[in-house]
Amino acid sequence: MERRRRDGRRKSARTGSRSGARVTATAVLVCVALLAHARLTSAAAFINIVTPALTLAPTPTDYANDYVEATGPDGMAVKVKTNSPNGLILMVRSSGSPQIASSDLLVRTLTPPGTGGSSLITYTPLGVTNLNLWSTGVAQGPFIVVQMDVRIRNLFGYGDAGAAGTTSYTNTLTFTVIEP
Repeated sequence: MERRRRDGRRKSARTGSRSGARVTATAVLVCVALLAHARLTSAAAFINIVTPALTLAPTPTDYANDYVEATGPDGMAVKVKTNSPNGLILMVRSSGSPQIASSDLLVRTLTPPGTGGSSLITYTPLGVTNLNLWSTGVAQGPFIVVQMDVRIRNLFGYGDAGAAGTTSYTNTLTFTVIEP
């Protein structure tokens, strides 16, 4: 049995009244260092495609302009976020077997870039290589909605099949987020 002190407490192997405080402070510093390391190694980027499909139906005015477009909320919406202190880059490309020529399929975004980032603000042809659509140079949270405008030009280059009056042309777009 352990001997009890006169005040009813058990005998301790520690000496000095500050030794417990030192142990606690050291443990807190170790935990803070582990948390900082865990935050750096668990950085992740997230993407959510809000508009999975888009249909553009040209009007007589569109044929007069020789292009049809969907802009702002009528275009495509993608949500992104990251906890990486380096930010993220949202990229887009055409994939699969495109039916609309890459020189005729154009994209841009008017969504302002994040801090230290950039936005593709002029219509640019969308090919099979990634285009940097939007970026931020810092952590981004909560989700931000990046609106992508889509324009198809050279409408007279795409004929209507037979007597149907309309022909569907399909392109698959692939969005990718990376941490720089």
